Amino acid sequence: MAPSPRNPDAIFDALVENRTDPAALRKRVETLEILLERSFVIPGINRPVGLDAIVGLVPVVGDVIAGLMGAYLIWEARNLGMPKWKLWRMAGNLGIDTTLGAIPLVGDAFDLFFRSNSRNLKIIKRHLDKHHPGTIIIDQ
Repeated sequence: MAPSPRNPDAIFDALVENRTDPAALRKRVETLEILLERSFVIPGINRPVGLDAIVGLVPVVGDVIAGLMGAYLIWEARNLGMPKWKLWRMAGNLGIDTTLGAIPLVGDAFDLFFRSNSRNLKIIKRHLDKHHPGTIIIDQ
């Protein structure tokens, strides 16, 4: 199927190889979670932060961008065929993070402690571990 604006899945198929492969999906979502939540360490307090907290410092636009990047994890979960209740739970995590993160100063501090992308990754990993056990990676 040719990519078109009306069919975003076709665009994604053209850009990403092995779109439906659970192992490849696991790598994509883990990499995005690291980028969004744990890319850098704040000196002095040794607290990891990522693009979600950094981009969120820009009022309104930054929170919208961070929300869109987090929505990608939910979209990947949908492509995996996860149940709707898990997708709604993930959307709730992202909604809380985006809404409260938009509050000036308080929201920026909130972004350091409420990591919606890490929570959503955990939901995806549990699903993959149960339904696609061949994708399990032993963390060391």
